[in-house]
Amino acid sequence: MEQKNTPSRRPFRPRTAQPGAVPKTHNIGEGAPSVRPQRPVKPFGEGARPHRPAGAPRDGGTPQRTEGPRPFGAQREGGRRPRPQSIGGQYIPRRGREKHDYDPKMLPVTTDQPLKPERPMGTVRRAEHGKRAGFRESAKDIVRFCALGGLEEIGRNMSFFEYGDEIVIFDAGLEFAGEENPGVDYIIPNTTYLEQNKHKIRAMVVTHAHYDHIGAIPHIMEKLGNPTIYTTPLTKEIINKRQGDYPNTPKLDFEIVKNRDVIKVSDNITLEFFNIIHSIPDSISILVKTPVGNFVYATDVKVEYDTKGNEHGLDEYKRVAEQGILGLFLESTNAEVPGKSLASDLIMDNIENIFLKTKGRMVIAMFASMLTRVGEVITLAEKHNKKIAFSGLSMKTNVQIAQNLGYIKIKQGTVIPLDDIHKYPDDKVVILSTGAQGEENASLMKIATGENRSFQVRPGDTIMFSSSIIPGNERAVQTVKDALARQGAIIYHSKNSDIYSSGHATADELKAIIKAVKPKYYVPIHGYYFMRSTNALLAQECGVLKENTIVADNGLVVEFSKTGFQVDMDHQLPAHYVMVDGLGVGDVGEIVMRDRKMLAEEGMVVIVATIDKKTGNIIKNPDIISRGFIYLKENVGIVEEMRKKIKGIIVQMPVHKEVEMDYLKSLVRDQIGQFLYTKTKRRPMVLPVIIYV
Repeated sequence: MEQKNTPSRRPFRPRTAQPGAVPKTHNIGEGAPSVRPQRPVKPFGEGARPHRPAGAPRDGGTPQRTEGPRPFGAQREGGRRPRPQSIGGQYIPRRGREKHDYDPKMLPVTTDQPLKPERPMGTVRRAEHGKRAGFRESAKDIVRFCALGGLEEIGRNMSFFEYGDEIVIFDAGLEFAGEENPGVDYIIPNTTYLEQNKHKIRAMVVTHAHYDHIGAIPHIMEKLGNPTIYTTPLTKEIINKRQGDYPNTPKLDFEIVKNRDVIKVSDNITLEFFNIIHSIPDSISILVKTPVGNFVYATDVKVEYDTKGNEHGLDEYKRVAEQGILGLFLESTNAEVPGKSLASDLIMDNIENIFLKTKGRMVIAMFASMLTRVGEVITLAEKHNKKIAFSGLSMKTNVQIAQNLGYIKIKQGTVIPLDDIHKYPDDKVVILSTGAQGEENASLMKIATGENRSFQVRPGDTIMFSSSIIPGNERAVQTVKDALARQGAIIYHSKNSDIYSSGHATADELKAIIKAVKPKYYVPIHGYYFMRSTNALLAQECGVLKENTIVADNGLVVEFSKTGFQVDMDHQLPAHYVMVDGLGVGDVGEIVMRDRKMLAEEGMVVIVATIDKKTGNIIKNPDIISRGFIYLKENVGIVEEMRKKIKGIIVQMPVHKEVEMDYLKSLVRDQIGQFLYTKTKRRPMVLPVIIYV
């Protein structure tokens, strides 16, 4: 029997420090520690400590406990060790956190920070571990806030407040899938905790009608028990229109609210609604009144300035601030954009100048939900006797809803069908189109690729992108621009003309809101971590204490009491992606996405081998199919070597007993995979198909 050569063990040699080296425990920035003198070793019996029997007292002290281990639940003398808390109000998720000593002098303000031993404010007791979704049972006089989406991305916005057995949900949006999620239509929040506690849900509030705040509603409402939705008339109609695309969903229950409405939605939670400025009409923020204190939830807001520098949109914030605000939850999308937004009057003046000098047709691409800008463009077109045509079903639908509610007023004869634009002079035609983000199936993409039956780009046509690019869509937008430019179009966008102002507050506008509300605690929401950490610094510039700014992540629960707050780092709620792919919701998980990425990056090889069940011999040459890996006709040598290897694997199988199918498949997969990697340095997905006849 062959013996394996085992390496001989090397004798242990203690490491000796290099001259001038710094030990690993040394804190950066301090001087090198002095070398600890070695204790002289005394021979046995010379000053040695006499033997002490087990349980005997040390030097006349109290006897030691010898009755066995400490009973379960008993605390050690001196009380429980204090749980680590945060530094400067900056929090990080459990994953990726390293253990190291607390040294506040060495920690930057805006980056991930370790936890410190104790929190001066800490009077909030920690509740015991709960039974559902990794959460804990309710505790008295604690308000919990948790975001299930929106804190680590742009989109998928959904949060909730919880007090006792009462939960109020805010928004339920979607996030469009990027290249890292191939084949996925969009992503929605994970509602596992809310589904398990749907008996506690008292209301859902929808702040406005953008899809990153309403897109998940058709997929989750039935699971949550179909709670009442509190929102404004325009938002209600757009939600209902989207709900109509899902015929098997329940009829939604709406409660219409207007500015300064005060509604008690449960025994302990009262909501006060107030209007704010955003890129879509009927947008609201909410004052949440609880026994612990008042909280302002303000997502997707801005402050407008006229050409004289006068601000508009702060009056309601100043009014609610008079009631005393414990915590402010404010968006962070444009926190890193300095200064103030362009005045709306200035933008419309610039668009009007383009109107006047355009000789060909004009296409203005924007979100279908930017109804405020749509109304301004229609008014401008009427002023210059131009005709408006809509391209994109969602654009037509939203404008019709806004027109029915009186938010957009259109004169008779202004709007014409897209098919009739050839009946009018080119300089009298303005087309409002969807697809400003380069969406694959949107109207502007079809115009760029020549697939639109009613409109083909001609040299001299003007294309205006009246929106900013959502992070992650840069390549798609550039592709559309290139395609349009090749056809001779004149392109305007926010980088070469002042024709767009975001609906999200810039740094100066955020500071104006913070100063108006004057919160004790500040929680930046809506955006990537860098955006939110930048937003936290803005709050500190406005007088909010550093330790009172809280930068949490999706799934982390922030607990507020009358005397303090804490972030529960030990019980993170499920907040991972739920992917919508066709009719499937949540059935595409990490394993499926891993396989899709592998197929996209490395391709696949299918091996079909037919074996005689009696003899165990392979009947014919194995069939080999390659997709996205190599072109078989140009790699005949590799194909023949693969066949030989497959035959060799099958020949080695015992004939006198049946071979387990899974074992044989695994053998073929591993050995052929290794062979292909050796030949190509690529790892395609290998799928063996074994047929016994």
